[in-house]
Amino acid sequence: MTNTPAAAAGPIRKLAQKYRNELGLLLAIVVVVGVTATFRDSYRQKPGQNAVEILRQTALLGTFALGAAIVIISGGIDLSSGSVIAFSASVAGAIMYLLAPLDDAGNPMTKQLGPGIFAIAIAGTLLSGFLIGTLHAWLITIVGLPPFVATLASLVGLRSLARLFVQKVTSTPVKPGTTQIYIHDPTFGMLGSVWWIPFAIFILLSLLAWLLMSRTVVGRHLYAMGGNEAAARLSGIRTDRLKWLAYSIGAVTSSLAGILYCAEATTADPSTQGRGYELNAIAAAVVGGCSLQGGVGSIPGTMLGVLFLRVVIDAVAKIVKGDADVWEGIIVGILVVLAVAFNELRQARGAERKQFFPGALGVVTILILALLAGGVTTLMADKNAGEIVLGAALVLLGLARALEARRTRRAPQSSPGVAPPGSS
Repeated sequence: MTNTPAAAAGPIRKLAQKYRNELGLLLAIVVVVGVTATFRDSYRQKPGQNAVEILRQTALLGTFALGAAIVIISGGIDLSSGSVIAFSASVAGAIMYLLAPLDDAGNPMTKQLGPGIFAIAIAGTLLSGFLIGTLHAWLITIVGLPPFVATLASLVGLRSLARLFVQKVTSTPVKPGTTQIYIHDPTFGMLGSVWWIPFAIFILLSLLAWLLMSRTVVGRHLYAMGGNEAAARLSGIRTDRLKWLAYSIGAVTSSLAGILYCAEATTADPSTQGRGYELNAIAAAVVGGCSLQGGVGSIPGTMLGVLFLRVVIDAVAKIVKGDADVWEGIIVGILVVLAVAFNELRQARGAERKQFFPGALGVVTILILALLAGGVTTLMADKNAGEIVLGAALVLLGLARALEARRTRRAPQSSPGVAPPGSS
């Protein structure tokens, strides 16, 4: 007679092993929400309101984080997402501004634009994103620039170009132009302010990205190129075209996010919109399981990575006293480091497992990390809490170093069956 629970344990264990990153993120999200609900009454008193705002912000970030994840899986990196958002918001605002009907004084009236103007603005903005992605692909594949350099140039240049563009569009013979374009149409504003609209767009994009990466030959080729580009090229995969596709997707999703952020603020402001968002997109992808070395990652993991990042940022905003915005960069940086370190640990095996605190460098690093943890806790809470965290970090990191040293001493010096060098 077959033991049903035992027979079912095998597939369940395999499923848990396959989706361990996603399951870990789900658990982490539940823990963060639980901790926040413990310290803030608003989480318990207004759960629906908090959930709606988190989902809206998750959708806005996730829209372009999906594109960043595809670029990373393909073996590249895109640092231009934030500037592409600002540039795209400026393009969308400028098209609506130029096509808007004029009042008696010759000023554009942006309160009632109509669906035709919206369609032209959205199409023109997405086209500009495709052209930016094409430029990135050309710089990387034809000119031969590293992806870091090619997209860094856009990070620096596109925002300034957007400011000049907005000033030119809004200038008249009577007065100089401004650096902002205001769109007062309430229908357009709903795109970013009504939570379910960006969320539905995010879910649809996620489904399309999942189908591309998991159910098509192109998706498998993108993974192969990210894992080993030289081997993929030798096997007949047209890597240049794949890079064109990946960077175009990354730029177009950023352009779509630019439209949503412009609608949310009812303003195109290239000076502030999307500033630093490229790091959030990369962080969400890495936290979601994407390897910066390429070839590893998933769309569901990226979706959960975006949600986890937004839940953590929202928790800090509700728990920390004062201006919580200043903590966002610290949070994102810490999460990226932890995610990359966790991926390294997960991929390590046996005696070849990576040592994080070897030698004198490891000792000094432990001291630095402990001081950093204690200092951040002091700034967030008080001196007593900072001292406790400092001491705990020193103890825990010291134990981690001792365990690493013990494992290294017990590891075999050579592989079984392989004679040491110099033996006969």
